Amino acid sequence: MNLEPKPATVAGPEQTFTGRVWFDVLCGAHPESAMRVNRVRFAPGARTAWHAHPGGQTLHVTQGVALMGTRDGTVLVVHPGETVYTPPGEEHWHGATPDDFMEHLAMWEDQPGNGAVWAEHVSDADYARR
Repeated sequence: MNLEPKPATVAGPEQTFTGRVWFDVLCGAHPESAMRVNRVRFAPGARTAWHAHPGGQTLHVTQGVALMGTRDGTVLVVHPGETVYTPPGEEHWHGATPDDFMEHLAMWEDQPGNGAVWAEHVSDADYARR
């Protein structure tokens, strides 16, 4: 058993996020474990780029209201305490509503060479679908 030190909060890179985003790595420092958990905080209007996880991803909203979209045009409105599972390989995005901050826990399994596959930024038109 090991008490883990808290890593510094990191700003989300412009290549994979639109707007201001910060994340804390809660779990993911051990090469023998595939479990990854990040706490991600989005400023109003901020969002990820399109991406997919080869092993799927689970998102649990803890504060604010989230928007989560898929390539077929579906956009879910997700409230605190609600959880969304994205199946392996499904391209999606997630972010805050235009008027509120949002925080979620992002959970996925990651093996070497099997990380998230990032695509283009989400257009304003795709973001505005609700």
